[in-house]
Amino acid sequence: MNFVREPLYTVKIIKFIIGFVLGITILLFPLSQFQTSPVEPLKDLAVQLEGRKKPLDTVARETVAQIHGRTSYQTSEGVKLDYLDTYLSLWFNNRNWNEEPFILFSYRPLKEQLGLEPDLKYFSFSELMRSRLRDFLIATKKKQVAGIDLNRDEREALTIETRLALMVETVGNESIPLVPHPTDLKGSWVGIAEAEQYYSAESVESLKVDYDNLKQTYRNYPQDEASLGNIANQLHNKLASLSPNIYPDTDTLAREVRFYGLHPFAKAWIIYALGFVVMLLVLLFNSFDFYWGAVGLFSTGLLIHGYGFLERMQIAGRPPVTNMYESVIWVSFGITAIALLFEGIYRAKYYLLAAAPLSIVCLILADSLPAILDPTIKPLVPVLRDNFWLSIHVPTITLSYASFALALGLGHIILGHYLFAPQSKARIRSLSQWNYGVLQVGVLLLTTGIILGGIWAHYAWGRFWGWDTKETWALIALMCYVVPLHGRLVGWLADFGMAVTSVVSFNAVLMAWYGVNFVLGTGLHSYGFGTGDSVFAVAGFVALDLLFVTITAAKYKGWFKSSPQEELTVLDNSQEVTGNTEQETVITNL
Repeated sequence: MNFVREPLYTVKIIKFIIGFVLGITILLFPLSQFQTSPVEPLKDLAVQLEGRKKPLDTVARETVAQIHGRTSYQTSEGVKLDYLDTYLSLWFNNRNWNEEPFILFSYRPLKEQLGLEPDLKYFSFSELMRSRLRDFLIATKKKQVAGIDLNRDEREALTIETRLALMVETVGNESIPLVPHPTDLKGSWVGIAEAEQYYSAESVESLKVDYDNLKQTYRNYPQDEASLGNIANQLHNKLASLSPNIYPDTDTLAREVRFYGLHPFAKAWIIYALGFVVMLLVLLFNSFDFYWGAVGLFSTGLLIHGYGFLERMQIAGRPPVTNMYESVIWVSFGITAIALLFEGIYRAKYYLLAAAPLSIVCLILADSLPAILDPTIKPLVPVLRDNFWLSIHVPTITLSYASFALALGLGHIILGHYLFAPQSKARIRSLSQWNYGVLQVGVLLLTTGIILGGIWAHYAWGRFWGWDTKETWALIALMCYVVPLHGRLVGWLADFGMAVTSVVSFNAVLMAWYGVNFVLGTGLHSYGFGTGDSVFAVAGFVALDLLFVTITAAKYKGWFKSSPQEELTVLDNSQEVTGNTEQETVITNL
């Protein structure tokens, strides 16, 4: 027997390694296509902004994404610029940015109210200044000063004002803080024009010459590529040599540039997508025996995903507790991690099949909507700093969201079976049991997260529970799962009812996670709030999902059949398979 087992295990390991190596190949392959740009030395220039020192590469990426909503821009002449060239063009002001349709404005109701073209997504600075936005902002600021809660239109107007202010600050900026403080590690940096307050006139004059040459040479780019690279190198070296003990280490700056260049979260969803396709083929075709290869792919994706998250934490110097972007990335990681854990226990195949689309959607949204899910790494607000309980409360409660999201995926698979393959009773029973375990884990994590949140609230605000909006919706979400789980124990709900619960109850999680931040916008958890024209898309998705549940329930209850007796016969057969006749009879009568 041992002689038979050993080759089988070897084959499984080989398939796992093949899948793992394939994932690593996807990760590394684009690196060979990277081309060195003449402005490459500028990427590592250190800038002190928003409470931390970061490379100019990050500043450029974040600035363009915050104003434009994307990391590339096509000019009115049809020239395609990446984020760095766009930022340098703004910084050196080598085109008429007042008239470029560069500022993202996607919220349609406010555009209509201000007399702007509602179908346009981007507007120029001058166009917005000529609109009724100024008067609207004045009225909004008066309400804000008076302590009156703002409505959605007013919150969106403040977001547009932030983009306009960032545009003004960036275009032709001569005060970008590139010059380090000479002695104080936490001292304020200054622009090259103000450098004389820290350094000798001779040193500053040399910097100004290089800076002016850089601006002039960039205007001739790409005709003068060699000179541009040399001048950028000179400027970088002189700035670093002014105060070597204060200026960030080159490796630290390069690490952040490399992190964003590697784009680990985008690589992760591509690998998850490939793993999903392979696992689907494994389920559809018995001859395609590459299950362990699919597991290897998912493991690689999770490894890359985790690396990206840890790298971001190292760069930020803090846990992932600031904004929706980090929670979406973390929830995506949690979905795949929990699915792989259960897959390792049950070898079900369906865990990964349910997890992949959800993780992929989360990562794509985080990657493609920087104006809504802000990826900027910022210092923590005071209430979040140096708090152990918060550092474990947020990851725990968002891991519960990941578990419920996995249950959402499994619930859709189960309801899909009820709708299209109701005869597969044994598979439905197995899927329901697997889903039940995931729901239990989610309830355990959410309960723990709420308790930890209460402990943190005691330290931060002096009370354990205060019926804050976020707290209230977290409790509502917990009850939406606890009650059905208890209902199953006493026989009120069976497999179909729990599948519906997995899908419908996730809307409470969605409200606690997304709705409080983007729809209600009230409460003490203000550091997590955001804006963006995404509410209608989310509402549309929820409506379609509920329609799917309604159609499945209608078929299950026999509303599409002419004979009620036929449905009773199907239900009786299902009771024989489940071996729980009395409890199943209760649910069929609901």
